[in-house]
Amino acid sequence: MNIIEVRDVSMRFNMAKERVDNLKEFFIKKAKGTLKFEEFYALKNVSLTVERGDVYGLVGLNGSGKSTLLKVVAGVLKPTTGTAVVRGVIAPLIELGAGFDMDLTARENIYLNGAVLGLETAFIDSKFDEIVEFSELREFLDVPLKNYSSGMVARIAFAIATVTKPDVLIADEILSVGDFLFQKKCEQRMKELMSGGTTVLIVSHSIEQIERLCNKVAWLDHGRIKMDGPVEQVCEAYKELDPDAAAEQEARGKK
Repeated sequence: MNIIEVRDVSMRFNMAKERVDNLKEFFIKKAKGTLKFEEFYALKNVSLTVERGDVYGLVGLNGSGKSTLLKVVAGVLKPTTGTAVVRGVIAPLIELGAGFDMDLTARENIYLNGAVLGLETAFIDSKFDEIVEFSELREFLDVPLKNYSSGMVARIAFAIATVTKPDVLIADEILSVGDFLFQKKCEQRMKELMSGGTTVLIVSHSIEQIERLCNKVAWLDHGRIKMDGPVEQVCEAYKELDPDAAAEQEARGKK
């Protein structure tokens, strides 16, 4: 049974064609009708299905639409056209620090972020020590998150999001943050979730990581799916991408 269904999704953004330095200038130009935008499609007619229990990877160059697609599936972004349906509870690990207050301590943010994810206070109480032990940050519990490194924030975010077994775990480069020992620990936690039936949708620039974890992959190129299918076939084709052609494609994607 399909747990994720993305049907003909397009995501359009309006990009300002000229620099606007502040809100005052923005509203003045908008009132005068001199503010010009250029349409940009981060996704164009994307369709994919993910079956329950799949570990589905997304690969592609920078600007290919991977993160945008994750945000559409997670419900963070509403697509311009098309639909994205998820049947189950989602634990999104998309933007580190989302749902956190950087002025609060890690202890306070465990409860804050847990509430954002729909966890009840009593449940967080019962899992508090487990979250702290996994993050390995007990000695920094009462330090404001603004004093944390991005890797430390990632530890807390991952520990909270995976303390339950969600139906769908959405992860955007989460395993590339932090030291290699913690990355291995995160991979092991993800494998435990997968063995328990959790479906995973993951973005990673590490093809080796995708090959280790995933059974299916979609290759995105300029907002479109260029190829999808079994991990071996798609990753082999992606790895054969000529470096010079890849650099040219990436440069075009940034324009």
